[in-house]
Amino acid sequence: MLVKFLLCTAVVTLSMTGIAAAQQTLPAATQQTATIKRTPLQKFDVPGTNYETIIGMAEVGPNVNIGRHTHPGPESGFLLEGEMVLMVDGQADKTLKSGESYQIPPGAVHDAKTGPIGAKVIATYVVEKGKPIASPAQ
Repeated sequence: MLVKFLLCTAVVTLSMTGIAAAQQTLPAATQQTATIKRTPLQKFDVPGTNYETIIGMAEVGPNVNIGRHTHPGPESGFLLEGEMVLMVDGQADKTLKSGESYQIPPGAVHDAKTGPIGAKVIATYVVEKGKPIASPAQ
């Protein structure tokens, strides 16, 4: 419960060196592409646990599928601009508009597709230290 609370409310400043290092080690599902610009914002330990929180911003071009993938921990996000459809296996597709938020359970296979003007989202991940932030879905 503490991890979920911290996921939604924690804000801690991290040096740019740590952020750059985190960006360089992200798997293919979270790397920069021609249609997705990712900006790591913060990375910090969840006190008293073996988990860390990673917050980032993604700017996704119009009509782009980001690709099916998973995360070892929960993901939550807030759509700053645009529109996207969140597709989580076993759940109904959810259309998100600017100002709306979402949550994805740990390990859930999911994808998202942006609308005609693209999307800008802030995402927060809680992952066990040493685990990748994302992995392509099988």
